Amino acid sequence: MSLFDQVAGMFGGQDGQAGTYQAILTWINEQGGVSGLLAKFQQGGLGAVVESWISTGTNHPVSGDQITSALGSPAVADLAAKLGIDTQSASNLIAEHLPKVVDTLSPDGQVNQQQDLLSEGMGLLKGKLFS
Repeated sequence: MSLFDQVAGMFGGQDGQAGTYQAILTWINEQGGVSGLLAKFQQGGLGAVVESWISTGTNHPVSGDQITSALGSPAVADLAAKLGIDTQSASNLIAEHLPKVVDTLSPDGQVNQQQDLLSEGMGLLKGKLFS
């Protein structure tokens, strides 16, 4: 299955994709949750990009290379192993979806530090699958 198919299925409701989405959310929690990831991006010089995801304006894009630089190769390799894909595909997957996840989880322009990302994310997925 191509990366495009995985991504399309993740948000389109194809069978078996809920596990992929859950693996991504679990990985985000392992990285310190959304707030932990955002701190890593800010430390990596991507503060303005991250702020665009949290704010109510347009989300600035981020590249797979920027993801790897900010989070470190071991973190990206960990997600790649969980998903059974190569690290470049994993960093591209994060680059594609993390801005949307952060934007969705910060509707008021703030990230809830106590947010249960896995529950919230699976709720979002259920809404996509069963709406």
